[in-house]
Amino acid sequence: MSHSKQSWSPDGYSRHARFVSELGAPVVELLAPEAGERILDLGCGDGDLSVKLLQMGVEVVGVDSSPDFIAAACAKGIDARLMDGQDLTFDGEFHAVFSNAALHWMTRPSDVIAGVARALRPGGRFVAEFGGHGNVAAIVTAIRAVARIHGGDEKLAHPWYFPTTDEYAGLLEAAGFAVEEMALIPRPTPLPTGLAGWLETFRQPFFDQYPDDVRARVLTDVEELLRPALCDDAGQWSADYVRLRLRARLT
Repeated sequence: MSHSKQSWSPDGYSRHARFVSELGAPVVELLAPEAGERILDLGCGDGDLSVKLLQMGVEVVGVDSSPDFIAAACAKGIDARLMDGQDLTFDGEFHAVFSNAALHWMTRPSDVIAGVARALRPGGRFVAEFGGHGNVAAIVTAIRAVARIHGGDEKLAHPWYFPTTDEYAGLLEAAGFAVEEMALIPRPTPLPTGLAGWLETFRQPFFDQYPDDVRARVLTDVEELLRPALCDDAGQWSADYVRLRLRARLT
C-alpha cells in the first residue's frame, strides 16, 4: 500500500487548520475584488474564502483536487469543480485568479502558471499566497531526523514546493506576467490543536508508513525535537511559516 498521497478530511481540516483561511484576509485585500468580476479560486479547499468573495459580489469558480473538499465547497453554494491545478482547462474567462495556501502542494509550478495565464482575460491579475523558501524548515528538519532514527522514508517529510521570490518571479515573467508585488513574509503561526494536530493534518502520509506501535513514538520524537524552538513556556505551539505573497498581471 502506498502512503505517499495526502488525503483531506474537511472536518479535521476545520478543527486543526481553520487558521489557513482566517489568515487569508490580506490576500483577499491584495486581490481587491470588484463586484461583477469573475474570479477563479485555485485550490479552494472547503470554500471558506470563496464564500467571502461571493459576499463581495464576485462570481466565483473554485477548483480543487480533493473530492471531499469539493463536496464541502459545493455545500456552501460555491461553483466548485474537481480539477488538478496543474492541468487547468479554462480559456480566457476570468478577471483574476486567486489562490491561498494551495500552490505549494502543486510541484509543477510552470504548468500551474501556464494554466493560470490561459484562464485569464488579457490584463487579468494573479494574486496568491503560499509557502515560500524556508517555510516549515524546522518541522521538516525534525521529521527527517526522526525518519533516520526509525528507518522511515525521509522524502515523505517534504512533499511541497517552496520557491524563492527570484525563482517564482522568473517563472511568472517567462509566462507573460509582470510582477507588481512579491515578498517572503515570515509568519510564525499559532497552532490551535498543537503540533500533533498540524502533523496529523498536513503530514499524514509520513506517519502512515509506520505501524501503530511505532507511530506514537515517532510523533513524540518529532514533538520533543521541536519543543525548544516552536513551543513557548505556556505550552502554545507555533509553526515556522514563511509565506510568499504576490500580485502579477498578464501583459
